[in-house]
Amino acid sequence: MTPPALSRKQRWSIARAASRKIALWVGAVSAGKTFVSLLALFIAIRKARGRGLIVIIGKTLQTIERNVIGEMQKPELFGRLAKQVKHTPGSNTAIILGRVVHLVGANDARSEEKIRGSTIELAYVDEATLLPEGFWEMLITRLRVAGARLLATTNPGSSQHWLRVRYILDADAQDMVVFHFTMHDNPLYFEGGDPGPAYIRSMEAAFAKSKVFHDRFIRGLWTTAEGAVYDGWDPVSHVIPWERLPPMYRLLGVGMDFGTQHATSVGILGLGYDRKLYLIDELRIESDGTAQRQSPSQQAKAIADWLKINHLPEGFLRPEILAADPAALAYRQELRESQGIDTVPADNSVLYGIGLVTSLLARGLLLITDRCWGVIKEMPDYVWDPKKAEKGDDAPIKAKDDSLDMLRYVITSTEGEWRDEVGTRTNHF
Repeated sequence: MTPPALSRKQRWSIARAASRKIALWVGAVSAGKTFVSLLALFIAIRKARGRGLIVIIGKTLQTIERNVIGEMQKPELFGRLAKQVKHTPGSNTAIILGRVVHLVGANDARSEEKIRGSTIELAYVDEATLLPEGFWEMLITRLRVAGARLLATTNPGSSQHWLRVRYILDADAQDMVVFHFTMHDNPLYFEGGDPGPAYIRSMEAAFAKSKVFHDRFIRGLWTTAEGAVYDGWDPVSHVIPWERLPPMYRLLGVGMDFGTQHATSVGILGLGYDRKLYLIDELRIESDGTAQRQSPSQQAKAIADWLKINHLPEGFLRPEILAADPAALAYRQELRESQGIDTVPADNSVLYGIGLVTSLLARGLLLITDRCWGVIKEMPDYVWDPKKAEKGDDAPIKAKDDSLDMLRYVITSTEGEWRDEVGTRTNHF
């Protein structure tokens, strides 16, 4: 299989990246930045002299496997090089071009302990804006051998994000080169010399209703998040009657967000034969904060009884995984011990999950049935926290978001199952 041809800008970025200690590819989605940065990584691994560790860093091990290792193993992107990437799912190492590569998740400030004391010759960072600032700073200090390099990619974040303010705006002093890419720089979309292919137009139109994500995902700009988180939400187009659900191919999973002082929400995500995702049904257990609220054991029984019900208007399918709030250990244990229900910890990457939900809603690939009234109720009032925005952090206000947390859990935790199954069958590297 022949890999895609590189554009002049992509070739230039690979050559230019080797001239600086830090190289960052930043910009819109589907801009080709991941593909070209991974090709640069292959080249850098081949040239590494063995003077220090080679590491790949991401938010979690799962995101590294999905966004980096999984992509490097695609022959349609990298031809014969793909066979030189060996990895056992769940392992914190991979073998790439015969070299041991360490995979490091960095999901909180304590993660810097994972690389403290290490000597690193080559590092690759996936979605740099999602890393804690302290981890990034520790990583820079670990690049302490001659010729050590850091390659990184990201979509833009807040205009006040530390990566932009402290590094990108001071790139020369940081021995850093930054490459900005948009979809117009991806040669995949210029077949036949058309400067305005249908895919770009459709993506621009899809995100037009969401200013913050249009600026970041389409224009590749750093911009402050404000107002509604899901500002492209439209109940007229995003909500359908449960009775009109199309035939489901799979029930990908169940998302669970538990609460004692707040509501508990449980929802089922399906993949239709029409290559769209559907939040099919929701169990919402309200709490008014009084002594009348349900205990964990009562909630566990209610959830178990609800899961036994058929949630489809036609046919019957069982959910494949149950992804629960990773912090709710007591509830997960209660489900296991009293009801025999095993759950997996949900992927709680907040910004990444919000981005996934936004993208799916914008492209009409995620629909909500009218049985999911908790999600429908919370959507309009889910807003960005202005106080955190002043500090460069993107974070929603933590209030009345139980159903939306559930939605994010099930969408993010099942991404590996639906990522290549929704929308058109086009590879947008």
